[in-house]
Amino acid sequence: MKAVILLSGGLDSSTILYKAKIEDGCECHAISFDYQQRHRRELHSAVLIAQKAGIVKHQVVNFDLRQWGGSALTDDTIDLPQKRTLDEMAQNIPVTYVPARNTIFLSFALSYAEAISGERVYIGVNALDYSGYPDCRPDYIQAMQEVFRLGTKQGREGQPIDIVPPLINLKKTEIIQLGNQLGVPWELTWSCYAGGDVACGVCDSCRLRLAAFAELGLVDPLTYAS
Repeated sequence: MKAVILLSGGLDSSTILYKAKIEDGCECHAISFDYQQRHRRELHSAVLIAQKAGIVKHQVVNFDLRQWGGSALTDDTIDLPQKRTLDEMAQNIPVTYVPARNTIFLSFALSYAEAISGERVYIGVNALDYSGYPDCRPDYIQAMQEVFRLGTKQGREGQPIDIVPPLINLKKTEIIQLGNQLGVPWELTWSCYAGGDVACGVCDSCRLRLAAFAELGLVDPLTYAS
């Protein structure tokens, strides 16, 4: 079974790559995106993870979302949230939300999957990790599945490409436990939004990751500046 994996290089996307390959037995083709994000360092991890997993092919698609900004990840004039508690993170959709990002990503992945006669697109969205992003929720995935069916030749001919979101209802601790079972090399992954060579330890993404490892009584193998 051919599958396209949306691979950012982060904890979640690395876990779904390993799940697709090891647990689901898919022939994996990964796709990553250089959209001039603040944390482009994640692409280095995506390359390393793809190599480590030994997948069929890994491609990086380039475009520039800084042209219109709208997010702390694509506009350097918008400050990243720092040192927020989990409760604070859960209150509103944060400024790290990139407008329609997953719709853009899934569109590329759909085109790629149909071009190679793929059957699945894996995405590491999660509705329980406090981010509250609108394009990480079950109703969004359901709606995009209908787009996949109606907007492709395969879909119209009765062989729609399935969106597979294995982590959507898992806690971050459960994702780490699954990754441990699959042998995901956490030391190669990257979660920090800040854009440095060392993870900051204080942005929302770092704090969510660190909290989950701590809750499990595990040590995160990444080096943190703070």
